[in-house]
Amino acid sequence: MRPKKLIPLMFLFNAVGNANGEVSFLAETGFIVTNKITVQSTREDAWKVFSKQVDDWWPSDHTWWGKAGTLTIDTHAGGCFCEKMGNKSAEHMRVTFVEPNALLRMSGGLGPLQGMGMYGALDWAFADTEQGTEVTLTYKVNGINPGGFKELAPIVDRVQAIQLSGLGQFIESRK
Repeated sequence: MRPKKLIPLMFLFNAVGNANGEVSFLAETGFIVTNKITVQSTREDAWKVFSKQVDDWWPSDHTWWGKAGTLTIDTHAGGCFCEKMGNKSAEHMRVTFVEPNALLRMSGGLGPLQGMGMYGALDWAFADTEQGTEVTLTYKVNGINPGGFKELAPIVDRVQAIQLSGLGQFIESRK
């Protein structure tokens, strides 16, 4: 039997971009998903697009109010990955660690995970490669889910792939 909250998520997250992802760990108390892309860009440029143009690449259907023009990332410890629309606002995650052009760590629960009481650490890592920059997105989620994480973890993995692919496609489209 599937948890009631899981069924709507399955219909929302059926498309996957070109990110290479996997559920790299699964336990009774949580999971880890890892997705990677390589973009033909410098780390500095990829970082700048990631942090300063989040509203241009983050899929608007993965926002609380389904609109572009509402997302920001404050790239300092204690900063907010936030969304604002009129008098409504949402904190997606809190920035906890920043090493510019290399690593940004956020903590919290993205999207429906927030309302489910899930909590995690989300790392955006940027590394030089011969082809450009590899961006690795790792989300370590923990909490209590009566239905377990066997069905939820692959859904979160696919959503992370969509978000990371949005970044990659936007960077590549700027050429």
